[in-house]
Amino acid sequence: MQEETPSVGEQAQEPEAPKKGKKVPKEKLDEAMAQIAKLTADLEHWKTEYYKAYADTQNLRKSLEAEARTAARYRSAGFLTELLPSLDAFNIALQNEPPSPETKNYLIGFQYIFNQIKSALEAEGVKEVAPKVGDEFSLDSMHAVDFTETDEVAEGKVCKVYANGYFLHDRLIRAAMVSIAKPIAKPEAAASEEAPAENPPHQA
Repeated sequence: MQEETPSVGEQAQEPEAPKKGKKVPKEKLDEAMAQIAKLTADLEHWKTEYYKAYADTQNLRKSLEAEARTAARYRSAGFLTELLPSLDAFNIALQNEPPSPETKNYLIGFQYIFNQIKSALEAEGVKEVAPKVGDEFSLDSMHAVDFTETDEVAEGKVCKVYANGYFLHDRLIRAAMVSIAKPIAKPEAAASEEAPAENPPHQA
């Protein structure tokens, strides 16, 4: 059998050659490239501004959180300052020797109340500075109100305590008021001998 030849309409058509694009003018190309460069620069600029704003916001948040923690930690400082005169009065009263059994019973009750107050303050971070006679003087927690001449306490050490001091956590609310020992001044030694008289003039 002979193969049938395809008709003219059925013959395969050759693919068309791709059309060449239109040539873009150099001015427009340069303008487009400049626009792309400008948009890229704007993108980098606003990206940098965003990161700066984000960093500032984070720093502000950390600063505010630190201030809030500090305020919470030392919130009772003002209250403690107002309470100091009452604490001083308790300390003075409890140091005195009771003149009678009745007064002694009262002082026992005052001591119990004072211990409760101190326990409540310690729970809030309050630490009492209670120097004793003979202790070393400390600039960190004591204030020298005056100096006392004495031979009973070594020079430079605490010889009197006027008022205890108080810390709130690591902050000194009031230094302990003390007197510092110094040696007793010795009177100047009187001249044991009178000054020798001048030699009389030599007689010829």
